[in-house]
Parts: sequence; C-alpha cells; structure tokens
Amino acid sequence: KVLTIVLASSTLVSAVLAGHFSNQNRSAQEGMETLANEKTELTAHVQSLEARVAELSKQLAESAAKSSKEKDEEIQRLASAQDQLVNELKDEIGKKEIEITKLADRLSVSLVDKILFPSGEAEITPAGLKVLQRVGNIIKNVEDKTVRVEGHTDNVSIRPSLQKQFPTNWELSTARATNVVRFLQDKVGMDPTRLQAVGFSEYHPLASNDKPTGRSKNRRIEIALLPMTSAPKLQARLNR
Repeated sequence: KVLTIVLASSTLVSAVLAGHFSNQNRSAQEGMETLANEKTELTAHVQSLEARVAELSKQLAESAAKSSKEKDEEIQRLASAQDQLVNELKDEIGKKEIEITKLADRLSVSLVDKILFPSGEAEITPAGLKVLQRVGNIIKNVEDKTVRVEGHTDNVSIRPSLQKQFPTNWELSTARATNVVRFLQDKVGMDPTRLQAVGFSEYHPLASNDKPTGRSKNRRIEIALLPMTSAPKLQARLNR
C-alpha cells in the first residue's frame, strides 16, 4: 500500500510538473509571438514616420526656395519703383524737397511739409496734390506692401490762432497724414486695406530742432512701403 501511494504521488507530481512546464512553454511562446507582433507594428510605424519626415523636409525645402524667389522678386519690384520715383521726381529731389530711400524690403518717400501744406495747416495745396498724384501713380503698382503715411512736425507749438483746430502737434501731424491717405484712396485709387495714417507729432525728428534747417527737415510727410502683416495681406487677396 505504501509503495502504491508513493508511486501514485510520484505520478501526480510528474503530471503537475509536466503541466506547469507545458503552460510555461505555451506562455513563453505566446509572449514571443506578442513581442514579434509589436516589433512588426513598431517597425511599420517607424517607417511611416521616416516617410513623413522625408515629405516634410521636401516641402520645407520647396517652401524655402519659393520664399527666397518671392523675396527676390519683391526687392526687384521695390528697386524698380525707386528708379521710377527718382526719375519722376528728380527736380524735387534736386531741390531737397523729396528724399527717397530703400532698405531691403522697405521703400520710403519723405516730403518736406512745404511742398504739400501751408504753414500750420493740414489741407494739401494744389501743387502738393500734383506731387502726390505722381508719387501715388507709381507706388500703387507695388503689390503686397502696406503703405503707411506718417505725419511729422518740429517742436514748435501750434500758434494760438490755430489751436482751436489743432491743440498740439499731435493733431496737426495726424490730420496731415489722414488727408494724404484719403487722397491716395479717393484720387489715386489705392486699395484702402493697404493704407495706414499715423501721426508722430514732434517725437521722431531727423535733425536737431535748434536751427531752422533742422526744423524744416523734421516737418515732413513720409510715405513708407512696408511688408504686409499676414491679416491685411490675406484680406487684400480675398478682396481681389
């Protein structure tokens, strides 16, 4: 009986151990299969990411090349506009009434106030209207540029007889810039979404106000062609 019990126990232990090892082998095999599947999925995902990176790199290179070409074309348009302005306004430039400057993608036309306005006033003179028409006919053809008209004054206070209309140089500089903008829109036909009117008063001088020549240089209208911000640029395109 004892021998029978021992044999039976031994058989039972062997069966349990065999089942245990069989389960372990099955679990190990299943684990290896799971790992293999995960490896396959990860490999496919990595390949997909690499393809996406390659596509994005290609798009970036194409975009950079396009941007560089567009920038070159933009600078060429500005250079052409500068040449036209210099040729059209050579008499006024010779008299130092108008100054034209270009820096990279910015072009500026600076006009001394006497060529446009009577002293202390904001209404443009008939002669000034003719000058603005000539300037406007050229700059309106420069696409994708904001046209900012800046009014500047010297530091001399508004005389008492005009203070009711223009209490300070802020009001005078802003009114002058606004009248120029309205002329560019109404008479020259420029897109108003490109136009800005800004009054700087006496606080952005080009020269010292201690002498008459310096004050004369500071009293000016500047028409600046600037890179358009994304919102106005998008709106301008939508309006076409």
